[in-house]
Amino acid sequence: MYLPRHFQMENARTKHALMDRYPFATLVTVTDGVIDANPLPLLLNPHRGHHGVLEGHIARANPLVRQSPERAMALFHGPDSYITPNWYPARRAHGRVVPTWHYLSVQAHGTLRLIEDPDWLRTHVAELTARFEREQTTPWSIEDAPRDYIDGLCRAIAGIELRIERLVGKHKAAQHKDAATQRAVLDGLMAEGWREEEAGWLSGLSRP
Repeated sequence: MYLPRHFQMENARTKHALMDRYPFATLVTVTDGVIDANPLPLLLNPHRGHHGVLEGHIARANPLVRQSPERAMALFHGPDSYITPNWYPARRAHGRVVPTWHYLSVQAHGTLRLIEDPDWLRTHVAELTARFEREQTTPWSIEDAPRDYIDGLCRAIAGIELRIERLVGKHKAAQHKDAATQRAVLDGLMAEGWREEEAGWLSGLSRP
């Protein structure tokens, strides 16, 4: 990933926070020279290993189960937006402006392991469900379904664990521009309906 110094996301906590907030990732693997990409939610356990461990699951029918690649990269995307030059004060001053795209992204590189242990899979599914149900008025639990039904579904999946060895984060916004431009981008994003927090990240006025 092309990464100019002023766009580097250097803080490990910031990278972990982005991965936790936007957990739907793309798992990229290469087997015998063939690139594969699987979109799936991945849960971060920041307390295991130096950079953390990602846990998820795929269908047992997925070719990735047979390929069993050892190396993988999980790509996480935060908020992103097209930025029109109409927002820039410089457009009115001298016109030397062009459109761009602002975004936040984290790449997690590491060693991939497939897991078939039934207890691990059931625990993982329970944790995954709890993570995404926690904001519901009445959170659903796997205990709300018949045990044999959940066990049957778990037999149809395989767990994956990515032990992170390298984390690369990029925050491409207007950090390197003047305060007036950053504020103008923030106002433009807010007018388009972005929440203030994410608009702040995309304008470069704040960090996630």
